[in-house]
Amino acid sequence: MTRFTSSRRQVLAALGALALPALAQTPNADRPMRVILPVGAGSGVDTIMRAASPALAKALGQPVVIENLPGAGGITGTTALVRAAPDGATIGVVSNNHVVNPSVYKKMPFDALADITPISVIGETPFVLVVNPAHVPAKNVKELVAFLKAKPGAYNYASSGNGTIIHLAGAMFVEAAQADVKHIPYKGVGPQIADLIGGQVELGVVAVPAALGHLKSGALRAIGVMGKARVPSLPELPTIAEQGLPDVDVGGWFAVIAPPKLPAAEVKRLHAAVLATFASPDVKEAMARQENLIHPSTPEAAAQFFRSEQERYAKIVRKSDIRLD
Repeated sequence: MTRFTSSRRQVLAALGALALPALAQTPNADRPMRVILPVGAGSGVDTIMRAASPALAKALGQPVVIENLPGAGGITGTTALVRAAPDGATIGVVSNNHVVNPSVYKKMPFDALADITPISVIGETPFVLVVNPAHVPAKNVKELVAFLKAKPGAYNYASSGNGTIIHLAGAMFVEAAQADVKHIPYKGVGPQIADLIGGQVELGVVAVPAALGHLKSGALRAIGVMGKARVPSLPELPTIAEQGLPDVDVGGWFAVIAPPKLPAAEVKRLHAAVLATFASPDVKEAMARQENLIHPSTPEAAAQFFRSEQERYAKIVRKSDIRLD
């Protein structure tokens, strides 16, 4: 079972609400739904929502306008969201960084838990631990841990940047392995993968969609899936937890949120629309192509998930002494 699930009864009840014409539930069908993405165009969350936006517009019975507001690890866009009117006309889609940021930034312009209305944790993009096969002979976790411990401090793990979820995922593995491995941050996934392939760094965590082509070509070797479940595109690859490190459990999740103090009726309407959107055959097919695992949660489960994730990542940040200005 995943960390964010909703009961069959709750899902069916929400979908049943959509049996009424969507326009009858929408206060102003001509008013666009503003969807704030605190990430740049072409990022994982952006790709997900571009694929889902036609189905979302249909489920809502109103136009959908996607607005990219990247910056400060997602803080810029989320600030705009929390300041928007709680009238059901604005939602946002956030990822792990939403609950990581309070631990890595000295100051935050909003409370990541109190200043939002959770709608649903939609799903996650699985991560995989990879190594450069020309420099690391290990083919599984046991062999990798032995390799790293043989020369403490001699090897490096790459991330897409300080304080990112990719950084914390790498730190989670290093902590669980009780190994001495240096962190090398890059400015984005592209440079990170380039240096992994080039051999400037020995290992790192990468999202499955970004790694898959390099795994198939042999440029990188997968050691294990970072989450609790294997992924369909790599069915023979065991998880890190399966290989003896049960505390390693992380993926790139994404969630729909709204401004604070959103009325209950709007929460119900938006949640039902999200469920219908990600149950759409076209969207399900797109999510499968993008390697995303979809398990939409209830608003209540999303709120609990945010709290537990913020606490979980805070511990990793403290152990790794990660701070950003």
